[in-house]
Amino acid sequence: MHRALLLALLALGLLAGPLHAVQPDEMLPDAAQEARARQLSKELRCMVCQNQSIDDSDAPLAKDLRLLVRERIKAGDSDGQVMDFLVSRYGEFVLLRPTLHGANIVLWLAPFLVLVVGGAGLWLAYRRRGSRPAPTAPLSNEEEEKLRRVLSENSGDVTKL
Repeated sequence: MHRALLLALLALGLLAGPLHAVQPDEMLPDAAQEARARQLSKELRCMVCQNQSIDDSDAPLAKDLRLLVRERIKAGDSDGQVMDFLVSRYGEFVLLRPTLHGANIVLWLAPFLVLVVGGAGLWLAYRRRGSRPAPTAPLSNEEEEKLRRVLSENSGDVTKL
């Protein structure tokens, strides 16, 4: 009984599509404008949730940003103008996919640079380690005498050592 209920709940969870936080009172009457607003909202980061778009977030700030996007679209702004307005107001952090220019280039390339530098460091360490013979210290007089004695007792037969 419990297993069937658990499976039914799991199936319902898998069938449920993604939930959108857009409320009916936020929607624009013009379907084309609403589609533009939804597309732009999917590209903007919720500043509260951080890794969630404002289209998916229930945070009050996300709602304010959704309304702002719709206001700009109703005012006749193009998609680029809406995005530029939000970036000028909130910075590039508001974009879920920041642009590849300026200081952002360092952020985009840093993981690859770390891998290259780390790989080069490992390669150099491996090469240096393999090129040096293992360090050995000379035998003391006492150790040499003991070695001679053992070798003479066993007549040079190493297997008896």
